[in-house]
Amino acid sequence: MSDVASRAFEPHWVQRPGTAVGRVHRPTTQRSALELFAEDPTRRLVAGGTDLVVELDRDSGPSVELIDVSRIDRARIVESGHLDGRAHQVLGHGVTHNQVVTTPSLVERALPLAQACLEIGSPQLRNRATIAGNLATASPANDSISALLALDAQLQLARLVDGEVAERMVGIEDFFLGVRSTVLEPGEMIASIWVPEPHEHQTGIWVKAGLRKAQAISVVHCGISLEFASSSRDSSIVSARIALGSVAPTVVLSSAAADALIGRSLNDDTIADAARAAAASVRPIDDGRATADYRSATVETVVRRALASLASEDERGRWPARIPTLGTNAPATSTSTTTSTSTSTSASVIDDQSEIRVAINGNDIAAGGAASTTLLDWLREHAGTGTKEGCAEGECGACTVMLDGAATMSCLTPAAQADGARVTTVEGLAGDAPLSVMQQSFVDNFAVQCGYCIPGFVVSATALRAEFEAPTRDEIELGLSGNLCRCTGYYAILEAVRATGGTQ
Repeated sequence: MSDVASRAFEPHWVQRPGTAVGRVHRPTTQRSALELFAEDPTRRLVAGGTDLVVELDRDSGPSVELIDVSRIDRARIVESGHLDGRAHQVLGHGVTHNQVVTTPSLVERALPLAQACLEIGSPQLRNRATIAGNLATASPANDSISALLALDAQLQLARLVDGEVAERMVGIEDFFLGVRSTVLEPGEMIASIWVPEPHEHQTGIWVKAGLRKAQAISVVHCGISLEFASSSRDSSIVSARIALGSVAPTVVLSSAAADALIGRSLNDDTIADAARAAAASVRPIDDGRATADYRSATVETVVRRALASLASEDERGRWPARIPTLGTNAPATSTSTTTSTSTSTSASVIDDQSEIRVAINGNDIAAGGAASTTLLDWLREHAGTGTKEGCAEGECGACTVMLDGAATMSCLTPAAQADGARVTTVEGLAGDAPLSVMQQSFVDNFAVQCGYCIPGFVVSATALRAEFEAPTRDEIELGLSGNLCRCTGYYAILEAVRATGGTQ
């Protein structure tokens, strides 16, 4: 057979099988996780799984084993700490994006990070995706990186050396080597993230430009931190950090933009000079989201508008009064000792021969095959739920379920992580009634067209109404931003949610 003929029979990449998962290890301490990692550095760490599951599905490689670090003690702790004589906010490696936006100390003292976290993905993704995972993936489009770079964060890395846990601190500026490349050594993990608390006259902001309002990978993202000589924004700037993302192989600091600011007051001329310097300091590329010329022009616009907001002391002006999280777990405190909300003790190692046990809509279901599949496929195979697969990449929300009380994209959740957990699907919303209030409202308001997206919409809408008795139109749109309707029936869907309770 000729080369041309043989290539004609090659399957498209979406038809090829992904990388199989042989076993999932579920340690509960950092040391046991590091021991597993040191024993076999080819094992992959998984916390939220929102990046890793997609990567494994796209890559046809040899079987891998996963180390689930989501259950490690204190993984989701946010607490105060001191480093080099300065107060810091310390985030455990399991802290999620929704946890950041619901933690008052982070919103108050690390606003650019909170603003970045609110723009990442959707509520369902933010319930699982972690800050550490966003950093370790090391894509220049990852929004939290520019925020943490502007804030001059430090990363505490840990690995096992000669049987002992060895830790080192790395400035985030030195952490990234290139696209999806970091200084992490084999067997090393991000243990915690240290974010300096602002000085007395220091402030910051984070902004992005994307192609849509939600679920948008940034065309450009920008984190800014400025320190003024006094409490007046008319005083001179004594330090500046301008971080730009999606414009280079790594997120970069623009020293030229900083130089245009330092020693000057933040007036229109200074802002214009800094914005032009920022645009001139990067050499973006063309890709599917934008051309290089468009990105350069956007950098100037984004930096100018961000600096204008700082000049007018309006950096918090667009922060929502209430943020729909669709049931994210409450922020952990320094007194927390566990991250699990499951009702039973789950296995420490899971393979496809192991049975996992999940409380699905109040009924215990036990079945195998959990290591190599997602929660979505496991539910459809073993529990017969009506949860739908749409995109299989966390983009459409059709697969939304409640996992231990938080709305979750089940297509991006390793099934092994649901062992011992509580799952509610669209079938479990009504209890003993024929339909729940939300389901009946969808029927009454003709919010169902082809019906494919509806299980996810109804679960998300139910979670939203459990959070807010009377959500506003903006809150409904933000709460449902992770759910797409192929039939574009959004007006009827929004009305169905509104009709279940008085809105403001």
